[in-house]
Amino acid sequence: MRILQLCNKPPYPPLEGGSIAMNNITQGLIAEGHTVKVLAISSFKNEVDLNDFPEDYLKNSKFETVFVDLRIKPIAAFLNLFTNKSYHVQRFISKDFEDKLKHLLAEETFDIIQLETLFMSPYIKVIRQFSDSKIVLRSHNIEHLIWKRVANFERNNIKRWYINLLAKKLSHYEKEKINQYDGIASISKKDIEFYLDEGCKKPIEDITFGIDVDKFNDEIITDTTKVTLFHIGAMNWIPNQVGIKWFLDEVWVDVHEKYKDLELHLAGRKMPDWLVKASYPNVIIEGEVEDSKAFVNSNTIMIVPLFSGSGLRIKIIEAMALGKTVISTSIGAEGISYTNNKNIIIANTKEDYIKAISNCINNPELCKSIGMNAKKLIIEEHNNSIIIKKLVSFYEKLLSNNS
Repeated sequence: MRILQLCNKPPYPPLEGGSIAMNNITQGLIAEGHTVKVLAISSFKNEVDLNDFPEDYLKNSKFETVFVDLRIKPIAAFLNLFTNKSYHVQRFISKDFEDKLKHLLAEETFDIIQLETLFMSPYIKVIRQFSDSKIVLRSHNIEHLIWKRVANFERNNIKRWYINLLAKKLSHYEKEKINQYDGIASISKKDIEFYLDEGCKKPIEDITFGIDVDKFNDEIITDTTKVTLFHIGAMNWIPNQVGIKWFLDEVWVDVHEKYKDLELHLAGRKMPDWLVKASYPNVIIEGEVEDSKAFVNSNTIMIVPLFSGSGLRIKIIEAMALGKTVISTSIGAEGISYTNNKNIIIANTKEDYIKAISNCINNPELCKSIGMNAKKLIIEEHNNSIIIKKLVSFYEKLLSNNS
């Protein structure tokens, strides 16, 4: 099978959730013997240097990028207020990318063209014009829901109004596109409910995020002599910033008062200035770490105070696969088939978080048990090899249906 993967950001290097999710599909399809071509948008936020890429990756994925300036432009954003178009989507529309795509489709044929995220949907028209390929949306999130939830935490009335407006326009676009794909591969069953509720008439399948279980199958020995809290995630993603600020301001003050020696380690790309310059006690800003697996293994309990977002949190899956206890909000744990207090701990309030942290510190065996159960769950349900076979089966059904 020949698959063209159109990505809203470079899937390599896989340094954050979205890129990891895309890259794991790329690598999984190639490992199964399929031909994959990756064409991605690069930007100031996600610049790549092909000289840093492994030769075998470039050869196997036929990786190419087109630079698109995705920076928010005040004048364009202001003028967009007077249209019914989504500014989130408009930023991804590029004549250069369109021309590259036309050239590619004129030279090569593909069975499946996989759109990574809603933001590659503006290119459906070009694909239909130059290709007979089946178009599949790889849905990572319900995009408008992220911003709707962000707005709920915005205290500034003007900003809240503006974010709600952005969410409304994005929602309209997202719903408008549902039946323009030939199929939807959703990262979570919960997101499928949205598509069905909005009248999806196209084939849809839950294709969750998968990991290479062999890389996570080492025996995990949890060091209970020194308990530490940690969080890892891209800090230029607004939901992560909002959640961490809430945790530091609402939870950490009381937790630190109770456990003076407890440390909180924060890792991730693009740490915001307000966080770097802050002076929260016993909070260590690690920034972007060279080896995320080593960082996770060096700490004990992962916190995910996420109050906006959608889809599935890749970093939670990886931490659970490493046998770590995760304390997350319900929103943060969406898309995972968890059992509360067995393989994850759900905490939605300040009081919930303080209680959960205290229980883990005071009962190391409980903490270890939850971590081991978490590892078992992920290995059983997020094996990339099995998930890729399910995706390929979905593609084959689409190709056999020429209606």
